[in-house]
Amino acid sequence: MLLLENAHIVNEGEIWKGAILINGDKIEKIYHGDVNDLNDNVHRIDLKGKYVMPGMIDDQVHFREPGLTHKADIQSESRAAVAGGITSFMEMPNTKPQTLTQELLAEKFDRASEVSVANYSFFMGASNDNLDEVLATDVKNVCGLKVFMGSSTGNMLVDSEQALSNIFSKSKMLIATHCEEEAIVRGNLQEHIAKYGDDIPIQNHPVIRSREACYASSSKAVELAKKFGTRLHILHISTKEELDLFQNDLPLRDKRITSEACAHHLFFDESAYMTKGSHVKWNPAVKGIDDRNAIREAVKDGRIDVLATDHAPHTLEEKANPYTSAPSGGPLVQHALVSFLELYHQGIWSLELIVEKMAHNVATCFQIKKRGFIREGYFADLVVVDLNSPWTVTKENILYKCAWSPFEDYQFTSKVEYTFVNGKLIYENGMIRDDHKGNSLQFDR
Repeated sequence: MLLLENAHIVNEGEIWKGAILINGDKIEKIYHGDVNDLNDNVHRIDLKGKYVMPGMIDDQVHFREPGLTHKADIQSESRAAVAGGITSFMEMPNTKPQTLTQELLAEKFDRASEVSVANYSFFMGASNDNLDEVLATDVKNVCGLKVFMGSSTGNMLVDSEQALSNIFSKSKMLIATHCEEEAIVRGNLQEHIAKYGDDIPIQNHPVIRSREACYASSSKAVELAKKFGTRLHILHISTKEELDLFQNDLPLRDKRITSEACAHHLFFDESAYMTKGSHVKWNPAVKGIDDRNAIREAVKDGRIDVLATDHAPHTLEEKANPYTSAPSGGPLVQHALVSFLELYHQGIWSLELIVEKMAHNVATCFQIKKRGFIREGYFADLVVVDLNSPWTVTKENILYKCAWSPFEDYQFTSKVEYTFVNGKLIYENGMIRDDHKGNSLQFDR
């Protein structure tokens, strides 16, 4: 057994000094204060007052496997995730081939069981014509269904009204949506191409992928969900207008419509385009400082339910292309938690709020079994953070396969020191153990 002692434990709205006893892959006992009554067979780690939180659960990543592994793969990005305190991830279906059949979905799970050091699940993908495959998804083993109601690659844009109605009315699992109205985006893009050609100024990205496109699509998703009673989860909210679509007057467990905000929309604003260029090009686009601040406030008041990354790596060579061919997305799993902790240091969020939105609420939203909380009998997925250990993001300490970060040269105040996955110490001060693999997440549905 393993005892994490002399810790500040952050869990379920409280912080206290205590200890956590781990037996195998589970939390055996949680203590308040010092522990003196254990036998010599217990290995002790003195955390010297550092902060222990539940392992973070990221409900939106793109690890690029299969088919796009020159950018990233499940092994490389799961290693970066645990270095960032993320112990479980849910990966998206827009790979090559796209995850539109049960066979392809099973292949992803098989691959993760071989190489992922973090726990994992994978979204089933929807298209205009794969309803039978969608309805065959096992709700107890698969995190959810991903619907692109905006631009995607290949056959994953769901723009048929009949297909959307069928999916929203017949799916028995959580539907996660990317919401940008395709017709609006295409119209804006054609106007800009007519004016600038392929080399559109990057600062025009939020004009092309506009707030109107976001709101039109998000409001449509909400309307469909209300009509059919669908369990809807809208991803990466980027505008202040969209926040009015969500409630904060219900307990999370009773909500049928929930929302997510991502690190880039909470940390950056449109001024970053001038210094970082396409390295902050995401879909939906990073928008104004008023949007960023409104989303931060909505995290506090409960309209935004969970925090995530939308980790989506591309190579530097791809990002260096002109606007029309430079892909959107960037790597974030290694740096999301510490970026949120910067908001704690700035007095914007509390530690309890960060843990609620990155761990507790993700587990509740997705009905994940025995994870996301520090509770006796739950899996020992834990992250230990030193809140006062400044460090700078450099090429040398980036673990992403793409080998860059939008946070390069930024000095963070907090540092992840240890990450435990299923009771095993996987990450310790820059070193990762690859001999233990994560588990497939299970869902209490």
